Amino acid sequence: MNDRYVSKVETPSLPIPEPLQCGRFKLTFERPLVMGILNVTPDSFSDGGKYAMRGDALRQAERMLLDGADIIDIGGESTRPGAPPVPLDEELERVIPLVEQLRGTNMPLSVDTYKPEVMRHALAAGADLINDIWGFRMPGAIDAVRNSQCGLCVMHMLGEPQTMQLGEPAYDDVVAEVRGFLAERVATLTRAGVARARISVDPGFGFGKAVVEHNYAMLAHLQDTAPHAEPPFPILAGMSRKSMVGAVIGRPAPERVAGSIAAAVCAAERGAAILRVHDVAQTIDALKVWAAMRDAANRSRARG
Repeated sequence: MNDRYVSKVETPSLPIPEPLQCGRFKLTFERPLVMGILNVTPDSFSDGGKYAMRGDALRQAERMLLDGADIIDIGGESTRPGAPPVPLDEELERVIPLVEQLRGTNMPLSVDTYKPEVMRHALAAGADLINDIWGFRMPGAIDAVRNSQCGLCVMHMLGEPQTMQLGEPAYDDVVAEVRGFLAERVATLTRAGVARARISVDPGFGFGKAVVEHNYAMLAHLQDTAPHAEPPFPILAGMSRKSMVGAVIGRPAPERVAGSIAAAVCAAERGAAILRVHDVAQTIDALKVWAAMRDAANRSRARG
């Protein structure tokens, strides 16, 4: 297999999402795409401070591109449980110069933000996708993206980062309730004039969910967390190094690489279109093995 894993045989039981209009790019999903996480914050839960200096961030972006990342996701505000909000000017200073400097890589650039002003500046600087943990619910968020061609990732979150894991998050049926929320947000966006082809969805692993019960229910039934549609909406799965992994393997965030890769492969098996990860090279290696196994199984079925 070449440097980018490519499944040779389509799995008939998992329909492929329609292409995602993503700024300068149209993303297709014959295989899951790998989104590399570039946190330029001092306090992110796993790699806080490692890439807060611009030179370090640019080197990490280059490393992820060489490792085979399909998308780079730039975040200037930590959304870990309990994280304090970052002032607008500070987030802009962290994020916008990186977008401007990385635009020439000919790689889709995503910006992880919920602030409409950051969205506007990021799009003007050349961002291709806005990844919003608030699902474009903040006043002005839809207006900030409506008239562009950027892709949108709409995420489910119960509560807000400061409070979402306090107490015990409660659902009658987490999968159905996440799907209902995402369906409402998609309907709101399309009524506002956002083309369906620009929209992807994220069930929000770790964002207001009981660590094991809710997160693993969503992983087990990943396709059912998305609004029912034909073709399906692209699903982004972001579990890398999160507490749902740590709760199972009993390791701190920097030591959750193997568990995170296992979660990513499980998500790919269940139809994830985009995998948001810290460890790009290791995830791609695992996906190559998974794709080879899947292709062999499909060839065996085809022979009867």
